[in-house]
Amino acid sequence: MNLNDKINIVKNILKDKKVAIGFSGGADSTLITYLSSKVAKDTIAITIDNHLLPEGFVENTKKVAKSFGIKHEVIDINFYEDEYFLANDSKRCFTCKNLMYTKIEELAKKEGFDFICDGNNISDLVIDRPGILITYAKDFKTPFIEAKLSSKEIHEYLNDKNIPYLRSTTCLATRIPTNTQTTHEKIEKIGYCENYILDNTNCEIVKVRDLGETSIVEVDNINEILKDNKFNQINNELKKQGFKKVTLNLSELDDDEYISIDYNQESFSYQLPFTINLENTKKQLSKINSETSDKIELDNITIFESGLIEGHDLENYEIALNEFMETLQKIRRNV
Repeated sequence: MNLNDKINIVKNILKDKKVAIGFSGGADSTLITYLSSKVAKDTIAITIDNHLLPEGFVENTKKVAKSFGIKHEVIDINFYEDEYFLANDSKRCFTCKNLMYTKIEELAKKEGFDFICDGNNISDLVIDRPGILITYAKDFKTPFIEAKLSSKEIHEYLNDKNIPYLRSTTCLATRIPTNTQTTHEKIEKIGYCENYILDNTNCEIVKVRDLGETSIVEVDNINEILKDNKFNQINNELKKQGFKKVTLNLSELDDDEYISIDYNQESFSYQLPFTINLENTKKQLSKINSETSDKIELDNITIFESGLIEGHDLENYEIALNEFMETLQKIRRNV
């Protein structure tokens, strides 16, 4: 199936509906909002301002929504007033999405929008993002997952159609290690450091991870940091902000995520970066051939509690990849 076929699937899902969308202005939510503005009966984009997102985030969502000619609402939630979230345990992303989606759901229903969706795509399902469980629990629709669209394909379509979007809309709290208190001071420092690098380089994605006295700088273009001795300038500025050591991650950030599998002799295996809740997964499956305490066997797929997915008797790569992506939509992970 080519990209246009997948886009048409999304359009057909949205067509003639009253669509409410959790809108961040990033690639995924921008594309689904754009498509909805073309084919839906009515569209409302709902943005959550949680005080933890990059500078200019809210202003950009307003600008984009206006350019699409749709309704747009911004809900202010001060996460600094939520002590459980600030404790920053391993469930922080799950907690965050639950808070945001609850507010999105309330507003959408109040305004009479009965089809609530988000921009989760198929490649999100192979990344350690536990918030997807909130999407399922709230019964938010996921047209990109249904159409098997990956991040890479979404970026390709946006770039081809010259539709602007923000490359980085991730929560600044994710820069702080879990089980380390999130504070306003830390978020302000991280935000300042990331903006400084963005303003003084041609990088489009920047993350500054706060490990206490040490920072780890991650960018999408390392040459921008290395040329003209900019690393000295950045090093000095980040140290002024309180870091004693400034380090650079040599692995460049890449948001063009896609799915590929290790296929050989009609079989494949894929290790997911999380464990699977087999009991909840079984509820999504229509037919199970056999099961044990640590795995579920289907016709051509075996799902292991460890996160390993194996396929067999699949005659070519495309069939194997499609079976894998179909399986991903039914998997329910552990948090």
